[in-house]
Amino acid sequence: MAHPRSALLNVMTAAAQKAARRMVRDFGEVENLQVSKKGPADFVSIADKKAESTLVKELKKARPDYGFVLEEGADIQGKDSSNTWIIDPLDGTTNFLHGIPHFAISIALVRDGEPFAGVVYNPATDEMFWGEKGQGAFLNGRRLRVSSRSAMPECLFATGIPFFGKKKAGDRYLERIDAVASLSSGIRRFGSAALDLAYVAAARYDGYWESDLQPWDIAAGIVLVREAGGFVSDIHGKRKMLETGSVIAATDKMHAPLMKLIQ
Repeated sequence: MAHPRSALLNVMTAAAQKAARRMVRDFGEVENLQVSKKGPADFVSIADKKAESTLVKELKKARPDYGFVLEEGADIQGKDSSNTWIIDPLDGTTNFLHGIPHFAISIALVRDGEPFAGVVYNPATDEMFWGEKGQGAFLNGRRLRVSSRSAMPECLFATGIPFFGKKKAGDRYLERIDAVASLSSGIRRFGSAALDLAYVAAARYDGYWESDLQPWDIAAGIVLVREAGGFVSDIHGKRKMLETGSVIAATDKMHAPLMKLIQ
């Protein structure tokens, strides 16, 4: 039986589906897309901007007083200061531009500074992940639970690798990959933080870590992992993911061992 969604989640999933329709068409003719270069390896496509304006329009219509934190546009102050949408219209732009069907629309509602509800939608696979504080996490109506694997050699982890122009001196990401890879069943780098977190919630990965992220990359996914019974912290074990831009998300069993390896 499909689980009934709250009014809030209905608003969020409907907005995601509306923005996705055009995105799927654009994805189908990705080689014709005009691409502007924002910076080294940081592309922003027209599809990105179109999706964002659709999302803003739909969410504003439903909740006129909520503010917005946006990846592409300027932030919008809302009359209701305790509720803010945090939106990534296209997480996995590089995949999208290369015709790889692994990208997502990510919508989070942050209430009084805490991620409260999240939707992560991959239009290419029609996988809609959603979660709301205290209500559980779901994939297309099916209840999600994080994986129950408890031995490191059986576990599969995901991470992000800083791309050209982003890598800083002193980055320890290769050491971290080495440490985790040598003890686990493998590491994946799929190029969408929002989907990495959704996959932890769906028990596809046993854990995920990354640094140098933006709030819109992770806010929705944090809700999904927590609601599926997992743990999320920043790289230092604190709850400051949105401030620090670092995240370790894992099952209740693997969070501590993964954090130890990464530190």
